[in-house]
Amino acid sequence: MTDDTTTEVQSAPRSLPTEPHLTIVPRATTARVALVGDRSPHVTAHSRIPALLDALAERDRLVLDGYWISTEAAADPAACGLESFDAVWLLPGSPYASEAGALAAIRTAREQGIPFLGTCGGFQHTLLEYARHASGLPQVAHAENDPEAEDLLIAPLACSLVGHEGVVLLEAGSLAERILGAPRSVERYHCSYGPHPRHLATLREHGLRFSGQDEDGQPRVAELPGHPFFLASLFQPELYGDGSTPHPLVRALAAAAVAHAAR
Repeated sequence: MTDDTTTEVQSAPRSLPTEPHLTIVPRATTARVALVGDRSPHVTAHSRIPALLDALAERDRLVLDGYWISTEAAADPAACGLESFDAVWLLPGSPYASEAGALAAIRTAREQGIPFLGTCGGFQHTLLEYARHASGLPQVAHAENDPEAEDLLIAPLACSLVGHEGVVLLEAGSLAERILGAPRSVERYHCSYGPHPRHLATLREHGLRFSGQDEDGQPRVAELPGHPFFLASLFQPELYGDGSTPHPLVRALAAAAVAHAAR
């Protein structure tokens, strides 16, 4: 379509007496991405987002138009137009102002087939949403939000991972392994909570795949087979490198968002 292209004029070599010719260069599709989280200058992952979006556009021609949506606003997906986005990225920064909003964002992406990435607190709440709404476990809770709850799905880690790096082992053939291109990766964390093992088998039985584990076998990556793109990691890909180069998970989300926008 003509409105999806730009025209670039190139001069012919001097030795050829010909007119300049026109080269049609496809214009990159712009995808609208919901950045769900309670934006704060004190959260490193949040401060890196603008540079990551710029790098995706400049280096990969993956153009994302990012819109920040607070978790409180996300509690009403229809009001904030969440279904109209090409991707949902649930960012670190828990405890979120609204647990309900975080869960609503995840559920909308999961049920509507919208590409989704959840990181750190986003991973924790992805498991919580899937347990409550897809696995028959409506009573499970997150210790950071409800420390007195009797049935914790997300509990304090035995050893905090704030500021730590760790090995992640990826299952062969998984989406995560295909994206990272290797069966093993070293990733950065900034969290103190993770999944309690008591209900993980139930989540697996209902279709959630834990495709990345640490060296002790604890889940660090989850994905949903059959969904166009649904991935969550306890580590923070936003902390990759110096913040100028997108982590492969971020690049993969961007590619999925652009594909969704181009449908």
